[in-house]
Amino acid sequence: MSRLVRTVAALLLLGGLGVTAGCSGDSAAKASVDRSPAGSGAVAPFWVDPAGPAAWQADEWRRQGRDRDATTLQRIARQPVAVWPAGDDPYPMMQAATAGASAQGSTALFVAYNIPHRDCGQHSAGGAVDAAAYERWVDRFAAAVGMARAWVILEPDAVAHSVDGCTPPQFRDERYRLLSDAVVRLKQQPYTKVYLDAGNPAWITDAARLAQPLAQAGIARADGFALNVSNFQTTADTVAYGHRLVKQLQGLGTKHFVIDTSRNGNGPLAGDRGTAWCNPPGRALGTPPTLHTGDPLVDAYLWIKRPGESDGTCRGGPAAGKWWPEYALDLARGAAR
Repeated sequence: MSRLVRTVAALLLLGGLGVTAGCSGDSAAKASVDRSPAGSGAVAPFWVDPAGPAAWQADEWRRQGRDRDATTLQRIARQPVAVWPAGDDPYPMMQAATAGASAQGSTALFVAYNIPHRDCGQHSAGGAVDAAAYERWVDRFAAAVGMARAWVILEPDAVAHSVDGCTPPQFRDERYRLLSDAVVRLKQQPYTKVYLDAGNPAWITDAARLAQPLAQAGIARADGFALNVSNFQTTADTVAYGHRLVKQLQGLGTKHFVIDTSRNGNGPLAGDRGTAWCNPPGRALGTPPTLHTGDPLVDAYLWIKRPGESDGTCRGGPAAGKWWPEYALDLARGAAR
């Protein structure tokens, strides 16, 4: 294992490669849930980090004699999960993934999550200090992808937070311009797909409300949109919502979409939608990453949220994006039942 990979692995364990999205807007749990066995039958050409936090944790637990827990955690460790580059310069943290993917002949999966005024000052607050800083960050991000094959999930929450009013009105036009420019810059990389985040079906429940904002944010030039990032909505509900949104975007061409199934195996937690999204108990891993979705409009089921990384300091969790091994274990156990 290279020194760079070991360094990135340490960063992952200590705090992840980025702060993962808060993704507001859960609803009560539905009757239908997804119980596809995580870790079995996955078909996805994406890079698997051999030194990610789940793999490291499994090794550590084996040394401690927790063999059963270590084996259970392999349900996460052996799957490809997205890399969320953090900091002012994403380039160094992306090198291990692009190098590893290129060496394996696989595809790197990234999340670009650094928009100014990110997460409306909530658990995943932060982002670039201004528009110019964000443009520089996106340029470095794209340069880090280079000639590698990559899929990029662009700015979880950014459009939906503008639609729901969380992002102040004076920042919206700038945000849409930055997103549109980011799509253009990322698509300059010859082997890169870009999916613009569009929230989840329990957030902006009327898909028509997203059509014009997504158009302003550059969806016409993107490969499609992403749904359910860092959330828990069932795959069935999310697919149905995605089809409604595709119809709303018909004037921009037939758009495809991807779905984050990393933690939706038991669907959303019943209760207050304002808190149900943050480290809810009793959840489970969902369908493993695959291109075989059985739906021509759904390009992939992906693990975009890194299972086991906290949503924020709620329900005893560490800061957003920090590795939380016991929560990871609960998700893996939930999938096994």
